Amino acid sequence: MATTQSTLNMMNFTAAVPATPTPSFDWRNGLPTLSSSMVTLRELRASDAKDLLASLGTAEVTRLISPPPPTVEGFEKFIAWTARQRAAGNSIAYGVTLKGSDTVVGLLQVRSLSGGFDIAEWGFALGSDFWGTGIFMDAAQLVLDFAFDVLGVHRMEAKAAVKNGRGNGALQKLGAVQEAVLRRSFLRNGVYLDQGYWTILCSTWRELRAVRTARIVH
Repeated sequence: MATTQSTLNMMNFTAAVPATPTPSFDWRNGLPTLSSSMVTLRELRASDAKDLLASLGTAEVTRLISPPPPTVEGFEKFIAWTARQRAAGNSIAYGVTLKGSDTVVGLLQVRSLSGGFDIAEWGFALGSDFWGTGIFMDAAQLVLDFAFDVLGVHRMEAKAAVKNGRGNGALQKLGAVQEAVLRRSFLRNGVYLDQGYWTILCSTWRELRAVRTARIVH
């Protein structure tokens, strides 16, 4: 499962626990670890390069996204780049690990589209062995909570190739709204593909979270 291109830039439903950093917290100095019942999200390390290549470098995963680095060394450079981007306040990247494991099996990125983080774009990719397991929804809820509550995102955007049924379905399930179809806007393997243009607002996300929490309590 993966969204296409801009946010997932390789150098381009269970309840999640909201991030609750202290007021003095500055994510530019390092990302906090986020945990739910199924996954733990943490900042990428250079040693994750081999696992990222194994999980995200397969033809099945990359079929409808911008191609990731083809080598371990390429992923090492990508990981170093994400750290620089975080320190500059431009974007964040979280590695997805299964609860109780430290092996990265997926990636979620959020990048600013404005001077701050009020308008942002996100992208994600998950190893195909974990599609349909609920792991993505768990991880996505954590990242969206962090983006809206900590980064201060007002409007989150995403693009996914129309042919990417899993990616589009996941965005819809999260509560995103498809505002448009960007015709022939993504070049992959020599072919221009249509993309769905999805958005979710902070106010919408908080309403959905309140409903989800109420259901769990009752």
